[in-house]
Amino acid sequence: MEAKGWITGDESAKEMLGRVLSRARPFLLLPPLHRVPLRPRNVLEIVGPSPSAKTHLLIQAALTCVLPIDWNGVHYGGFDGFVIFIDLDCRFDIFRFSHLLKLRLASGSISEIDREQNNNTKERSSIAYDEELYTLCMRRFLYVRCYDSFEFLATLKTLHYRIQKEKAYGTCVHMLLIDSIGAFHWIDRASTCLPLRGNNNRKSHSIQAVLETVVQEIRKLLLLHPMLAIATKATLFGNRAMNEAKWNLRKPDTSNSQSGGITALQLPYREYMPSVWQTFVTHRILLRPSDDHLAVSDDQNHSVYFSEWLMPSLSFLDKFIVKEVSSLLHEVYEG
Repeated sequence: MEAKGWITGDESAKEMLGRVLSRARPFLLLPPLHRVPLRPRNVLEIVGPSPSAKTHLLIQAALTCVLPIDWNGVHYGGFDGFVIFIDLDCRFDIFRFSHLLKLRLASGSISEIDREQNNNTKERSSIAYDEELYTLCMRRFLYVRCYDSFEFLATLKTLHYRIQKEKAYGTCVHMLLIDSIGAFHWIDRASTCLPLRGNNNRKSHSIQAVLETVVQEIRKLLLLHPMLAIATKATLFGNRAMNEAKWNLRKPDTSNSQSGGITALQLPYREYMPSVWQTFVTHRILLRPSDDHLAVSDDQNHSVYFSEWLMPSLSFLDKFIVKEVSSLLHEVYEG
């Protein structure tokens, strides 16, 4: 009887497929974040020196999230969701975000965006877009600026109620974006108000305790409201390491034939964030600027960058180009 009951099962194939397909699907983001499937409750860390297009990738992820899948017969390929953007660097340009959103709306699809970027014939004032959809997308973008660690922590503690409010209006929060997670680290280290470690006899506001609380609050948010968390982090390199990096990018190692002549960036960077954050991260990608520039006109050069997945580790690099008024182009080197 027990074996027969196990074989019979407790659901039909239709019910099983409905249950499996209803689970959260991976986020399909623009290059170079397209290599690894990212799911709700994942924590992606974008690492790189300044500048290395870290904030640009956050903006592109936010645009993809707030855009609808389809609108009035036009396919945009978005997630039709809400985004929370926490700016700790205090350098976010909302006008740039607005302009890139208008470009995406005017283009209709990613392939058309690339074509418009190559032509580069439209002025900012002449971009034709759906104003109703533009307003809807901007309403789905929540921007918060924090000036110290305590404001950041207070923001995280109040996000639950804001997310609940959005759900009441039928909007689902898909992404939590943080730029940059280590913005206050060195300020806090130099501050006399935040010692490196707390007193063992009582709970104190040490750097370790504050960051532990930050991680706990983010983990709680991801548990109650499944979404993808993406955080940028600036890296620290010495002069010798930077010189070695430039040499490696100019003259790649050709000993590994499977990588097409280009191997990993092979540049160790100094990790300054406490282990409580490092163990919380589930995915990590490293960005690096290149000495190469793509000249498209006499007065316009576009920056070239390399990206490498560190967690999970992949055996190839992506080379992508960020244009001044563009979205994102990429050229892939892989094995």
